[in-house]
Amino acid sequence: MSKHGGAEFVPLNIAVLTVSDTRTEENDTSGQALVERLIDSGHNLADKAIVIDDVYQLRAIMSKWIADERIHAVISTGGTGFTARDNTPEAIMPLFDKQVEGFGEVFRSVSYDEIGTSTIQSRAFAGMANRTVICCVPGSTNACKTAWDKVIKEQLDASHRPCNFVPHLNLAETCETRG
Repeated sequence: MSKHGGAEFVPLNIAVLTVSDTRTEENDTSGQALVERLIDSGHNLADKAIVIDDVYQLRAIMSKWIADERIHAVISTGGTGFTARDNTPEAIMPLFDKQVEGFGEVFRSVSYDEIGTSTIQSRAFAGMANRTVICCVPGSTNACKTAWDKVIKEQLDASHRPCNFVPHLNLAETCETRG
């Protein structure tokens, strides 16, 4: 059986970060949608936070989670658009060891079926840092649901074939074919 997929499901510790100048725990429907979905899928919520759209505050909390060996994945919501305050890509991409180029492409492809060409205004992206996978998706609740249901859920499931991110995370032994 391939080390890239087909293994048994492994519950991961996943942190959720909401990037917003206006959201609070009471009205953070996007972050809550991600939390509900990851728990319903059998994973553990490792941490959750809301941070304003500030490059240095974003980097501070993301760096803390990347350095935490107990956290296997981080999903952020918000700050991926084109307003002056949307700084998530500029804040997070410099922290990556490797970029996951296909993530944004696949997200926009599945999102196209729901919102048409408006999906090109999403700068959704993902990468790996310190063997932690980081997925950054738009701030709308529907975009979070689409990202989890159609992209992230399968890629964080060790049983998904032909491959997934689990062999590349801190919890896994070294991948036989890709190191």
